Amino acid sequence: MEVRPIDPARAGELERILAINQAEVPAVGDLDLERLAHLVDQSALALAACDDDGAVVGFCLVLAPGADYGSVNYRWFSERYDDFAYLDRVAVAPEHQRRGIGRLLYEAVEAATDAPWFTLEVNLRPRNDTSLAFHDRLGFTEVGQQETPYGALVSLMAKRLR
Repeated sequence: MEVRPIDPARAGELERILAINQAEVPAVGDLDLERLAHLVDQSALALAACDDDGAVVGFCLVLAPGADYGSVNYRWFSERYDDFAYLDRVAVAPEHQRRGIGRLLYEAVEAATDAPWFTLEVNLRPRNDTSLAFHDRLGFTEVGQQETPYGALVSLMAKRLR
């Protein structure tokens, strides 16, 4: 398994990433191709996990402070932290889940960022117990909760990196 930067110029790469994202809604937010391209452009880190044939099987998008992004959860962290790596989304294709790909992506983010905090949110409503347990095992702790305009209640989580 290889983790490499997302390359929007590769034929079909954004379409594959969009398909993976959409297969995981509501655990991740709904997107269209235009919004995905904007997010990749705004990301400090846009990483793809690829199988031995080079096909994307998972991805993550990480934003730094100052990104052009209207997410209420991103804004929550922006208002409280000066320097952070905000994991906007991570998703793994259903047929590749439970193989350590998510952990591999998180490790790649931690290795690549100089930010002191790794931040993200996990749904409490609708409840995502699998994600909550995963983040607990990786050392994330809840630093707040927030009702969102799209009807979810989220746990805002952070992990001190340095």
